[in-house]
Amino acid sequence: MSKNNKKQFGVWMDSQHATIIGRDENNEGEFKVLGHEKNSSVPRNSSENTENNHEVTLRTKFFKEITSHMQNVDELHVTGTGIAQEQFINYLAETPQYKNVETSECTTNKMSDEDIVAHISNKFN
Repeated sequence: MSKNNKKQFGVWMDSQHATIIGRDENNEGEFKVLGHEKNSSVPRNSSENTENNHEVTLRTKFFKEITSHMQNVDELHVTGTGIAQEQFINYLAETPQYKNVETSECTTNKMSDEDIVAHISNKFN
């Protein structure tokens, strides 16, 4: 498969926010922002176990919302702060429809949407 025919996406994320970058529907042209997702915060709970389970559930929901913007992914570059990128890549590896996705990652500070699009464009060019 040639590089031009691959469905390429990028995600900037931290534990609370994600910006999803991709090409338009016909997979041609420039990268653009496909969407933004926000992770709900975990309410305090007197039971540490319950709080942890709730956190895992919300994180999985967050990851599913991110992947809803990316259909038939071939290549994905994940960037951002913290450990959210690694958790997201592990989630994809455990999900049958995404287990064969070529992933790469790096760490970057919070960026504007335009800077994220430029970063992802440079990664795939």
